[in-house]
This record gives sequence, C-alpha cells and structure tokens, in this order.
Amino acid sequence: MFLENTVNAKEQFGWIEVICGSMFSGKTEELIRRLKRAQFAKQKVEIFKPAIDVRYDEDRVVSHDANEIRSTPVPAASNIPLLADGCDVVGIDEAQFFDDEIVSVCNALANKGVRVIVAGLDMDFKGNPFGPMPNLMATAEYVTKVHAVCTRTGNLAQYSFRKSSDDKLVLLGEVKEYEPLSRSAFYKAMTKERIKGLDVVDPENIEAKKKKN
Repeated sequence: MFLENTVNAKEQFGWIEVICGSMFSGKTEELIRRLKRAQFAKQKVEIFKPAIDVRYDEDRVVSHDANEIRSTPVPAASNIPLLADGCDVVGIDEAQFFDDEIVSVCNALANKGVRVIVAGLDMDFKGNPFGPMPNLMATAEYVTKVHAVCTRTGNLAQYSFRKSSDDKLVLLGEVKEYEPLSRSAFYKAMTKERIKGLDVVDPENIEAKKKKN
C-alpha cells in the first residue's frame, strides 16, 4: 500500500503521484482513498475531472464500487491552476482524457508546494500509451500501477479490451464496452479481431470461403 510522503516544513516543493492501470483495476478507488486521508488531516483538497466524464455523476468522482468524492469538472487542463489556488492537495481523475497541458499544470502545482495525485489509464484499448499519461509518469515522484483480474484467465490484467466495434479513441463505457485482460488474453483477442478484419476486406479470403461453400 502506498504511504504518504512526510512533508519537510523547510521544503517548498510538492510532488506528483500517478496511479495508473487498466479499467476495473481500482485506480479511482485508490485516488479517493488518498484524498479522503488528506481531508481527514484537515488539508485543503480540490479534485478535478474532465467535463466529458459524466458516466456516474456530473460533479463527483465515482469509482466502479460506488465510492465517491466531490469534484469539479473542467473542460481543459488550463482551468485547473486558478481553481486549485491555495490548495494543499490536488486530485485529478481520468487524466488520459486531458490535453497535453496537464503535464505542465501538474508540474507547476508541484513546484508551488502542492501534492498532486493523478489517476488514469496508462494504455488505450489498442494497448498503446494513452495521451499525456506517459509524460506524467515520467515526471512523477511516485508511480503506482494497479491491476485488475483478467476475465478470461484469472491472471493479473493490465489491458482494457474494447468489446464493441467502435474505433474511436475516446469511448466512455463500463462492463458492456470493456473487459480487463492479461497480456496473453489481450494478444489472443486482438489477433482474433485482426483475423475478422481480414475476412471482411481480403478478397482472397472471401474467394476461399466461396469455394469452400
């Protein structure tokens, strides 16, 4: 379990913590846990999330297990510094949906003495690094990678496999649209998807099927 850093009163700088992983891995749950501990310690806390994420609630960060905390939805990372003025701790959920400016925003807050806690998907549904997350992880003092359980193998899952055929990079969804998969299960699932795609567009495959029938 992550243990909070001990603050040195003579040190003016803050730090960045990144919580990353696949869908259903407990990222938001861990974010909320850390933020509530800070609130209990009477620290001034503000939480932000992208305005597009309204799956559970417009004004709250809510985990898949229905744990929640009040938040402020913002359309862009540039809105955060002014709203976070005077805070001890800033939490940011679903960071992968923000623009690249989120990296400089987080670093600027940390340089002003703010503890910044960021949660987000480290990979998109194709298994590629997602948005600003790689740069956030590179500049953070602490990176915690959490895992889900693979729905097909029971092993640790680090990939978010999209079950729908929608190819948009940003597609908000839950268990109907996504499932967490291990490396082996994700590889097999993606290979199957590629083969299905070849069946549709490859004339040789279509002709071979015709002869077989």
